[in-house]
Amino acid sequence: MEWWNLVETVSANIQSVEKFVGQRIRERRTMLGLTQQQLAEMIGVTYQQAHKYERGINRVSAGRLFEIAKVLGVDIGFFYEGLNSDDGRLNERQRMCLDLARNFTRISNDRHQEAVSQLCRVLADGRTH
Repeated sequence: MEWWNLVETVSANIQSVEKFVGQRIRERRTMLGLTQQQLAEMIGVTYQQAHKYERGINRVSAGRLFEIAKVLGVDIGFFYEGLNSDDGRLNERQRMCLDLARNFTRISNDRHQEAVSQLCRVLADGRTH
């Protein structure tokens, strides 16, 4: 392999890691029901910077990743879990689950949360009454 091909391969691998870490940041933020703006404020960056981190456009420094992990309540290793698996991207079902969890946490009425929870149980069990 020519050296410039090796450089391109390494560069592509680094970029895929950046995207993966950004995706994991987004997943955790979504699970906690936080907006990008809220996360940005918590870690002391602009909304645009937080957006670029999540998209993998800008690299997240070690110090910044440490701060993000602390704010999101996870170990730094969380952002790398599943990196070597073949299916690192979220499938549509996982996206729906994250969206459901995010929206569920935004329901402020306890009775409404319980109703949604019961609806999910009934639908999962296949009951029609």
